[in-house]
Amino acid sequence: MSSQLTPAKKPAKPRVNSAFKQLWSMHWVMTACYLLLFVGGVWMVQMPENTVLQDNAYTLHKSIGALTMVLLIWRIFILQQVWWRKYTRRLPKFTSEWMRTFLLHAAIYLLMLAVPLSGFFLSNSYQSGNVPFFWVATLPDLFPENAAVVELARDLHFWIAYTFLGFIILHAIDQRKYVRSLWRRTSGAIRKAIVR
Repeated sequence: MSSQLTPAKKPAKPRVNSAFKQLWSMHWVMTACYLLLFVGGVWMVQMPENTVLQDNAYTLHKSIGALTMVLLIWRIFILQQVWWRKYTRRLPKFTSEWMRTFLLHAAIYLLMLAVPLSGFFLSNSYQSGNVPFFWVATLPDLFPENAAVVELARDLHFWIAYTFLGFIILHAIDQRKYVRSLWRRTSGAIRKAIVR
């Protein structure tokens, strides 16, 4: 009789491990960094040349670019933990959808590295010791100073950055259901904040 009155236990929800949560957090931190890099990059090249404002904008742009390289290394380390936990028990099903998603993400990760590296190439080619880190330090050169390749470096940085932007758009289209859901939640939260 007492067993009939006891409510049935709900099935336990699958636990999301801390490495996955860290990876997800890192995703949004890096999204914010790359958004600042794209918007700031377009804005700073249109500023009047050789002004304090433009110098500070370049310093901020280069600093955030260097920061993304550090964050990317940490993100890859966390990704390895997530993959280890996920695929040591069971290998993925190598469907065409899985392969498409894997290749898209692999390209995005490569471009996340290529964009700041091409920025280093441009800065170092232009002038040695020209990559500051938030006004407190100067980062060591990765490439030798070479005025002959500055235009090539500028073109590389431009085209790699916009290729990366194209892949981000593809990623957003691939995740359109999640993007729509995120937009609804964000706009709803903004509306509630304004009404208060």
